[in-house]
Amino acid sequence: MALEAARTTPRIAIIGCGFAGIGMAIRLKRMGIASFTVCEAGADVGGTWRENTYPGAACDIPSHLYSFSFEPNPDWSRTFASQKEILTYLKHCVGKYELSPFIRFNTRVLSARFDDDARIWRLDVETGGRRETVQADVVIAANGALSRPALPQIPGIDRFAGKLFHSACWDHDHPLEGKRVAVIGTGASAVQFVPHIQPRVAQLLVFQRTPPWIMPRRDRAVSERAKRLFRTFPVAQRIVRCAIYCQHEARALAFVVEPKLMKRPTAFSLSYLARRIKDPALRAKLTPHYRLGCKRVLLSSDYYPALAQPNVELVTTSIREIAEDGLITEDGTHYRADAIVCGTGFQVVDAGAPFTVIGANGADLDARWRREGPEAYLGTTLADFPNFFMITGPNTGLGHNSMVYMIESHIAYISDCLRALERRGARTMDVMPGIQRAFNDRLQRSLEGTVWNTGCRSWYLLKSGKNAALWPGFTFSFRRLTRRVRAEDYRFTD
Repeated sequence: MALEAARTTPRIAIIGCGFAGIGMAIRLKRMGIASFTVCEAGADVGGTWRENTYPGAACDIPSHLYSFSFEPNPDWSRTFASQKEILTYLKHCVGKYELSPFIRFNTRVLSARFDDDARIWRLDVETGGRRETVQADVVIAANGALSRPALPQIPGIDRFAGKLFHSACWDHDHPLEGKRVAVIGTGASAVQFVPHIQPRVAQLLVFQRTPPWIMPRRDRAVSERAKRLFRTFPVAQRIVRCAIYCQHEARALAFVVEPKLMKRPTAFSLSYLARRIKDPALRAKLTPHYRLGCKRVLLSSDYYPALAQPNVELVTTSIREIAEDGLITEDGTHYRADAIVCGTGFQVVDAGAPFTVIGANGADLDARWRREGPEAYLGTTLADFPNFFMITGPNTGLGHNSMVYMIESHIAYISDCLRALERRGARTMDVMPGIQRAFNDRLQRSLEGTVWNTGCRSWYLLKSGKNAALWPGFTFSFRRLTRRVRAEDYRFTD
């Protein structure tokens, strides 16, 4: 079956309908391209902001920066928007730019295979249990890095008799009131939902492998006066957005340029911990022993107070196994639980490709990434995968600023690739292998002196120690590199 919607060349398949997919679709419409379809596995738009509905889910980047630059929202209710508010914003974008006719919901892409003879992509998709083949000239993977929840690999996890679920698949129908609840993980999601479920449960066991560095989350309501100002004078909101961007971008100096600059924020974070946690034994458990920034720095003003409550126990001994009625740690202690919530993050750098992708001459993306580690050119294009583009591909994640800024940079670059194809009258383009290799060699050398490569264990790193997740520099440097396509970096075919 051919792609739906009005047909012009090229036919484009966008995979995913979160920030990246929606932003790409809007750009295509603005370019006068209507021959695209957005394949969305879920029943609605929103991506991670549709899926992550756990209590307290919110952004850790200020609202005014966590939105499209071309579609500001003057009505954010708080400085850090909640999941529901961000999802409402994305639905607004879909409605305003009339994207609904281009979206196929409940359509999961199982594989994408390049036809060497026809020079097109054939996508194997599943809709409502029915499989079909979709043809496209161009494929844009906008499914995002944080889209595959990772359950912990703990012996016995399948035999737990109580309720067990991942925070990204929160079971709102299962009541936690009065229950003994165990939380595995203390990452970005856990520090948000733990304070919300703590008052509801009889006992809360928080199993921590590594204590995170935490800074206070200075969240507050946005006044009606400020909203009126932003609606009346949009330039005021642009100024605020720019100021927030510059404030966050300055943090790259400590992350990338000179990690010694972390000394002052480290002292502040430790002081914040001391103020919030008076019990010296608990404070010792919560004190990180790695350089601030090596793992994701978390924002929360209520996590520490929640852990200090009498119905909470922080467990730092490793979990040996999961029994029918609870968890058993390496020292043999048996912790009984009625429910287990896994705040254990997502499959990212070690997970391989999100679906089967077979490029020119049988090139297998998953096999290549598992063998060599995920990599691409500018996190966007791949040698031997003609007309296959990624948004937020390898080494384009951030530890200091808004991913929406990076998404817009990807979108601009892909748009210019499409224009390059049109200018040359070419059917396909893919980056030359030597260009991709040289780029990634430079990138890895740039990462060597950053705070992320200072020895801690994080989801940024492969088991080999290679950082395949983060961009080793300022976001404006990535935007500069992706502003225009260098035609000499690519192989074009008619």
